[in-house]
Amino acid sequence: MYILPPNNHQSTFNEKEQNMGIADLGNVLKIFGGSEITPEEQQALFEEVLLMVLARASSSDSSIQSIEVRSIQNIVERETGNTISEQDVRKAARTELYETTPLDKYLGSTGGKLTDRDRVAVVHLLAEVIRSDTEVSVLEIDFFNMVAGALKMTAAEVAGLSSES
Repeated sequence: MYILPPNNHQSTFNEKEQNMGIADLGNVLKIFGGSEITPEEQQALFEEVLLMVLARASSSDSSIQSIEVRSIQNIVERETGNTISEQDVRKAARTELYETTPLDKYLGSTGGKLTDRDRVAVVHLLAEVIRSDTEVSVLEIDFFNMVAGALKMTAAEVAGLSSES
């Protein structure tokens, strides 16, 4: 179910999707079954959530701008070390992917497995993508609020306020 490869292997969304097999089912069941996950699995989950959220944000206002796609590509590479194509971003943004499991439900079930730092990173990077085309729409604001709510973030967390050192 992981969309992005581990940091030490750069491939594309399509290649990863084609290589996904039954072996990945154990990881998915572990994540959703309440079991503890390894740091590697947690990193892979963060990478998947990040791509899903950012890609979906690019289409939240029904208009995927090239500058948003480039912003997502740059953020994913900067944050994960993985390179993704424009096609990967557009494919991850497609509405059909969210018909069986809406994004808010997906985030609600995976958000508890993310670290607080990862959840904050996702919403801050989401804001970066939303601002990348200089026009922020009401639909994008609604999407941002949905993501923050689905990840069960407090206002302080969204603002980047933390008592952690």
